[in-house]
Amino acid sequence: MRYHKITPYLFILPMVTGLVLFRYYPVLSVAVNSFRRWQMPAPPYWLGPDNYQEMFGSDQFWLVVRNTFVFAALYVPGVVIGALVLALLIHQKVSGISFFRGLFFMPYITSMVAVAMVWNWIFATRFGILNHFLRTVFHMTSIAWLAEKPYSLLVLILVSVWKAAGFQMLVFLAGLQAIPKSLYEAARVDGATSRQVFFRITLPLLSPVTFFIVVSSVIQAFQTFEVTYAMTQGKPFYASATLAYYVYENAFVFQRMGFASGLACVLVFLVGLVTLTNFLFKDRWVHYQA
Repeated sequence: MRYHKITPYLFILPMVTGLVLFRYYPVLSVAVNSFRRWQMPAPPYWLGPDNYQEMFGSDQFWLVVRNTFVFAALYVPGVVIGALVLALLIHQKVSGISFFRGLFFMPYITSMVAVAMVWNWIFATRFGILNHFLRTVFHMTSIAWLAEKPYSLLVLILVSVWKAAGFQMLVFLAGLQAIPKSLYEAARVDGATSRQVFFRITLPLLSPVTFFIVVSSVIQAFQTFEVTYAMTQGKPFYASATLAYYVYENAFVFQRMGFASGLACVLVFLVGLVTLTNFLFKDRWVHYQA
């Protein structure tokens, strides 16, 4: 009888062990290391709150934080609007629509290295397609899109939206397919216009899906790293650097593990704060079907 009581715990033991070792312990370790000076390969020693004092007193840190919020403020609406437009376009019963669904989804599954190579070529200063178009059609001088403020950050936002919108498009498409057709039929009988149907039926019933996409996109925006690393490395002078890239640079370029741990803790705090704010205001605009 005693063995029957412990059997369930033996089954969940591997999962709990993995959760503690690979989730909880690293988080706790980062929190502790944020109060240490750890300039690798030298051993760490206790420093107290000096890492945070240096962080909050650094203009570079506040620039990176501002860039992160600007990135999120433009990225999230861009993904939501772009994904919704794509979902509305492919939510049609026409021949060949599956091809366009796959075409719009393809950027999401494409390697960021390949994406960065293509977009770097498009935005190249001397030989880029975009600058060639501007010179020949509008007779403008070439713009260093990846090396000037504020273009470099805007380019990263554009590329990130382009890459992520395809996945969120499928989420919106699932939400559109879940809306009862009887609501649209009743609206047509009542003489509602297409605009009224969209704003009175489609958008309100898509609000739970929109909320999910907003929350997930905010988290993705604050964690963005690959596109920055692959395209600009934070240039010029950290004008395109986000907080996640700043964590990487201090940890693995400058080998300042303690300072980078403090940055990571701030990043986690900001993500949690913004996510909590979204949940607090959720009831004001998210509507569920009865």
